[in-house]
Amino acid sequence: QVQLVESGGGLVQAGGSLRLSCAASGSIFSTMGWYRQAPGKQRELVATITFGGSTNYADSVKGRFTISRDSTLRTVYLQLSNLKPEDTAVYYCYTRTIASIDYWGQGTQVTVSS
Repeated sequence: QVQLVESGGGLVQAGGSLRLSCAASGSIFSTMGWYRQAPGKQRELVATITFGGSTNYADSVKGRFTISRDSTLRTVYLQLSNLKPEDTAVYYCYTRTIASIDYWGQGTQVTVSS
């Protein structure tokens, strides 16, 4: 049974930083990452990292956010820097298992005040 436990959201002023964490268990994951959904908008990709370490970022966060993972390959981090009010959203941890099954975390709120 796959479980995802997210942490690290909160309220921060524009220009500030946050670090999100997602601890996954119950499978081997080919891809891990983060998506976000702002009020009234569709869920969108933020960043992903593959089993081999390749990363992918949305253009809107390149140079400001950094995705990484720990040595167990089951915890993924998202360092959010130079935050902007438009980064305000619920951030969801995402994983895809080696059987190509997708799982989502419960979401963590990030609010950036101007």
